[in-house]
This record gives sequence, structure tokens and C-alpha cells, in this order.
Amino acid sequence: MHRIEAGAGDSDYDTHPFGTDVMWQTNASVLRHRGHEEQTWTETFPPTRENALENNWVDMWLQNENRPIKDLYCSMQRKIEIRRKQERKMKKKTGLESWKEEKGRSWRKFRRKMSVVLQHLILWKGSLQTIGGQFGTGIQSYFTFLRFLVLLNFVTFLLVAGFIVIPSIAFNELGLNQTVSHSPNNSKCFEYNPNPQGLERFYVFIMNILMGTGFMEWTYMFYGYYKKTSVNFSNFSYNVPLAYLVTTLAYFLLSLLWTVIRSVQGFKQSLITDDSSVNNYTDKVLAAWDFCIKDEKIITLKQRSIRYELKVDLEEEKIKRLHAQRTICQRAGIYSVRILLNLIVIALLCGAFYCIYRSTQESQLLLALESVKGNFILELLAGYLPSIVITAANFILPLLFNITIKWEQYILSVEIRLTLVRCVFLRLASLGMLLYSLWNNITCGDTENKTPCDNCGYNYVENKCWETRVGQEMYKLLIFDFLTVLVMILLVDFPRKMIVDHCSCKLVQLWGQQEFVVPQFVLDIIYGQTVCWIGTFFCPLLPLLNTVKYFIIFYMKRLTLFSNCRPADRTFRASNANFFFLLVLLLGLAISWVPVLYSIFVMTPSKPCGPFRDQAFIWDTISMAVESLPKVARNFFEFIASQAFAIPLFFFSCIVMFYLMALGSSYGKLVKTLKDQLQMERSRKILLNQAYQ
Repeated sequence: MHRIEAGAGDSDYDTHPFGTDVMWQTNASVLRHRGHEEQTWTETFPPTRENALENNWVDMWLQNENRPIKDLYCSMQRKIEIRRKQERKMKKKTGLESWKEEKGRSWRKFRRKMSVVLQHLILWKGSLQTIGGQFGTGIQSYFTFLRFLVLLNFVTFLLVAGFIVIPSIAFNELGLNQTVSHSPNNSKCFEYNPNPQGLERFYVFIMNILMGTGFMEWTYMFYGYYKKTSVNFSNFSYNVPLAYLVTTLAYFLLSLLWTVIRSVQGFKQSLITDDSSVNNYTDKVLAAWDFCIKDEKIITLKQRSIRYELKVDLEEEKIKRLHAQRTICQRAGIYSVRILLNLIVIALLCGAFYCIYRSTQESQLLLALESVKGNFILELLAGYLPSIVITAANFILPLLFNITIKWEQYILSVEIRLTLVRCVFLRLASLGMLLYSLWNNITCGDTENKTPCDNCGYNYVENKCWETRVGQEMYKLLIFDFLTVLVMILLVDFPRKMIVDHCSCKLVQLWGQQEFVVPQFVLDIIYGQTVCWIGTFFCPLLPLLNTVKYFIIFYMKRLTLFSNCRPADRTFRASNANFFFLLVLLLGLAISWVPVLYSIFVMTPSKPCGPFRDQAFIWDTISMAVESLPKVARNFFEFIASQAFAIPLFFFSCIVMFYLMALGSSYGKLVKTLKDQLQMERSRKILLNQAYQ
């Protein structure tokens, strides 16, 4: 082995043992040393500072006896020496210390075996490995994300069932003490009886199940059936309204923490993959291959994908150079076209939002018509009219976005991101428009007659129990979204596969099989999860339905992936790291907070239904619960809610935030400096290699 230095008498090596001005060339005859050859090596070359650092590191490792030797990154000879040192140390220990050490090793061995056993209990582990092996990690990320949402919804259901549904069922069955409001004889605000009387036709029963009306309103599915129950006997006390509110805040907090933790796990990888300055071409050539792939067709598709990405990178560099060479007149023309097309996009979005608003209003008017009542098809279409309009907008507008983006002359990466942002805004804003139209109707904002709202605090004429009405809309959105997925798979993907396989027409072959587009499918399940978050407060069993829905979708999507679809030719670069999708999921979670918190703090709860009846606001439940506490606890919570605590907490949070921002900025500068040093190291090695030759 030869050491080549930048110049004689250079002292950088003494101060930097891994300095950037030294390059080592290794001969093939001395690549590996075993046994006593390592002693010859140390005799030939005396210990350097690197060896001293390594010895110090090994000594630090020996001090922590709980860490297994297999985790130490060194040669086998070094590991044998470390094992002998550990055995000599154990001989010097007393019998009690040796016994403790042996028990510690047995416990660590037991934990390793249990971790291996628990690996087999992971949901869909084998299916995910098969999907990753057949189609790569890009498509596998969709199913991994779907599994995360299944677990999140199931845990949310356990919270809701354990603290709200099961106690309510138990109290009702046992007939324990319940505080139920009794309406005055002359008040219309307390008139609410959704339970049908007498016999019903079968189609009415099906209609009630699909729309959440009739007998469904008087079940544990919806908010209105839960009573204002407070049980006190012996040493046990349980307040259903308080549990309802606290559980709502708990599952929102759980969803936030769980999603943030998963986002942080993928943040480091996203910084590397999204940074074009970190040897973009080298990463694709040397590290882009997925070694999990074993199917010949998928190998060919992966090769095409890598070639496509390299081609796209070269085209983007070429387009960037062309953009830099544009004249002022050309830039003005392109900006004018972009402004015009963005105005068209805004007009399309406004038109979609107006259609959603009108469909929500017309749906109630159509259901009140005598010609619609009793007609199964018309009544079903009228009830699902907002869901149909939202689904149609989410299907048609993205196609128009893909057309308009081509005329804006962006590079391909910007086209994908901008189209994706527009689709995300469309899906989440459509939910916001639906909720706005519902709240506008509930608060008498769309009617000239304000008397119902003045008397009861909400529009009791059209919404006897407005919380149940909101829950019904979210329930119908979830059902219709699930039916849409099934129809697309069974009536579109399967027939398309059969036509492509059995028809040799050039037009049909050009149409080809359905592509498995990861970003589009991920946005679909994020949209469904946002609907579930909004509706859980108004429809407590919605997480259970969403769990079943995603469970079925997993198997249906897996079936259509292996039978009907092919991987997309244009791979989405952010699909391997789920950070972008989790960021959109966090955005959906933040949007779902708005209607729920608005209902808790601003809206007047329904008079004849729900656990918060006879209250001015839902949040008053917390105030009444605090008032019933002992004096010390009450003073503590009053201090927490006072300005004396909130203002210092706000300033402390600002200080911590600015500190973290400064720390992040310093880390960013350090990373940039290290990248510059790596680039300088590469150039130095090239020059030294040329000088040596």
C-alpha cells in the first residue's frame, strides 16, 4: 500500500487523520490480512492516530457490556480479541456479578428471539415482501401507507369503542342513572323522532342503510343516539359527555403524533433523494437498482424506468439551459400564457366548488319533493348528489390539469409537483366547500327566515339534529368512495385487461393495460382518511367502517395489481420516501380539525339529541367537570387556562422555536460545507491521480 501526499512536508495529515489531501492506493496482494499477519502489519507500520482512535472506540465499546459484539464494525480478528478481553473481565468478577451478567445475556437473547417471533405477527408482511419483490419498493410504499392507515383507524376505533360506545351500551342495558332533558310542551326545538313507525318496505330498509337515515339515526352509529349520561355509585363515576369530548381530542392527538413520527423517519431520506446536488446521476447509476426484484418483466420495466429517469434529467438540464437563453419577449409571452392558464384552472376550481355548494342545497330540496319520495332510484341519487358531484370533480378536473400543464412549459419535475398540488387542493377544498354549505344551512346563512336560529341557535326546521346530519354526509362520502373503488376495479380494470389480452387491434394495444399510478391512489386514500377524521365526532363508528374499507381495498388493489395493472412508465420520485404523502396527510388532519373545533367552541349543540343537549356550547362540559373537582385540582386547571400561564408558555414556545430554527440553519450550513468539501475532495483525487500517473 502506498500513500500519496499532495506535497512534501504537508502537516494536514497530522491534524486531520482522515484528511482530504491524502489518497491511498491498495495493491491486490495486500488486500486482506488474517491471523498473525495483522501483527506483521502493525510492526511494519507503527500505530497511527487512526489506530489510537479505533482502540479508544473499542475500549468505550467494552465498557458497555450490554451491546452485542456483532454490532461492532471491525474485522473478525478484532472481534475475537474483544471477546477474549470480555471473558478475562468476567473471570475477575464475583459470583453475584457473574450471575447478573449471565442473566442479562439470557434476557437479551430472549428479547432477540421474541423480536423475531413478533416479526411474523406484522400485518401483511408476506404480501408486502411479495409486492416489493415483484414490482419494487415504489409500489410497495402505497401498500405500506395503506397498512399504516388501517392500523391508525383500528386504534382510533378501539379508543372510541372503549370510552364511548361500550360504556353507553352498558349503561343503557343496566338502566343506570341517566340525565335526559325533557322538552317543554310548547317548544319545537325538542321535536325529534327519526325512528319509523309501523312496517317498512324492503327498499326503504336498504335506503336507510345506504343513506344513514330512518332507523340508522337511532343507533350507536350516529351522534344523536348517545345520551347525556352520568353514572355515580359506590366509588365509580363516569361522565359520557366528558368521555365523548376527551376521546375526540385524544384520537386527534394520537393521529398527529403517529403521523409526525412516521414523517420524521422519512425526512432524512427525503432530504437526500430530493437534493439534486448530491451526485444525482451517480446515485441513479450506482444506487438506483432495486435488488428485491426477481420477476423478468419487472426487471425490464425497472431498467426502462432508470433509463427514463436519466433521460428526464438530461432533458431537464437541456430545458434549463434553453430557459436561461430566452429573451425578455419570450419570457413575457410564456408568463402571459401561464397567467391565462392559471386563471382557467382557478375558474374550473370555482365552478367545481359552486356545483358542490348547489348540489348540497338541492339535495335537501329534492328529497322533500313528493315525486322523489317512494322512488328508490331518484331518492338514492338525490341523497348521494353531493358525493357524486365531488367524485366527478375529483375525476374530471385532474385530467384537465394534465392538459393545461403541458402548455405552461415547465420542466417535467415541476409539472408533476404542480399537478399534484392542484389535485391535493381540489380534493381537500371540495370537502371544505361541502362543510361550508352544510354549516351555512345549519346556521340559517342561506335563508331569509332567521327565526329557527333565533329560537334554538340552529336551523331546527331542516336539521332536527344537525350533528347527525353532518355525520350522514360523511357516512355517504365514505360509502360512495368505497363503491367507486370497487366499480373501477371490477367494471373498468378487469374488462380493460381482457380486451387488451384478446384484441389485437392497434388502437386497443396502444391503449394498453391500466397503470398503477402511486400518487393518484395515495391521494385517494388520504381523501378518505380526511373524511373519516371529520366524521368521527359526528359518527363515532366511522373509524370501524374505514378500517373495513381499507382492509378490503388492500386485497382488491393487490388483486388488480397482479392481474390487471402494470407499473407506471413515469415513476414518481417521492414514492420511495413517504414523506410527501405523510405531509399531505398532516394537511388533511389539520383541515379536519376546523369543522370539529368549530362545532365544539362556536356552534350550539342540538336540543333533542346527543350527549351535549341543554348546553350552550359543547366545551362547557370541560368547565362543568373542572367545577366538580376538589379545590386544589380546580385551582390548578384554572391556572392552566389563565393568561398568567398562557402568555409565558407562548413566549417560551417562541424561544424554543427560534432556537430550533437557528439550530436547523446551522446544521444546514454545516451540511453545505461538508458537501463542498466532498466536491473538493473529488477534484483533488482526480488531480492527484493524474499527477501520480
